[in-house]
Amino acid sequence: MKKLLALALLCILHCALFINTLQAQPYAYRIAKLKYNGGGDWYANKTALPNLIKFANQQLRMNIFPEEDIVDVGSPDLFSYPFVHMTGHGNVSFSDAEVQNMRRYLMSGGFFHIDDNYGLDKFIRREMKRVFPELSFVELPFSHPIYNQKFKFPNGLPKVHEHDGKAAQGFGLIYQGRLVCFYSYECDLGNGWEDQAVYNDPESVRQSALRMGANLLQYATTIAN
Repeated sequence: MKKLLALALLCILHCALFINTLQAQPYAYRIAKLKYNGGGDWYANKTALPNLIKFANQQLRMNIFPEEDIVDVGSPDLFSYPFVHMTGHGNVSFSDAEVQNMRRYLMSGGFFHIDDNYGLDKFIRREMKRVFPELSFVELPFSHPIYNQKFKFPNGLPKVHEHDGKAAQGFGLIYQGRLVCFYSYECDLGNGWEDQAVYNDPESVRQSALRMGANLLQYATTIAN
């Protein structure tokens, strides 16, 4: 009986040590939302990234820190993040120094996701042309790996919200054969990551948006690097 009790206590001790080890493990990395000038609401979709992180950690075991960071376009901290997300509805303005910082970040292995929250398009196209004058956004085919990670999207981006009645489109900037920037347009992908109570979207729409977001994270941290 004493031997059985000792064995049970030993098992409990090992389990506790194992759990403590897991809890002590550092997160693999953090991701950030981009803060920019120009008057656009860079801070929109407050629950989006935390929800996406939670989903990716559960579904893909990505071990991302559970809260988003905020990073300025011109900050050296930009280089700390393998994935930077940008959203908003209005004007965007990068300084010359910010243009160069973003260019260096993307050339050195960073991945930038721009999500047009309706009204961003003409401004972000202008600023990204300053970042990469030699490149233009190209629409990615549905066969592109970004649509074929853990979750399959044979018809491209899911349509979360209607605005101008256009189909959702996914554009990319490709530098030396590598997709460095993915631009989701007429999609409202980030809105689909928000808490259900924010827009009352059907759960099927939210799940589709979260799956596509998880694909972006998986692509950015594996294939894109």
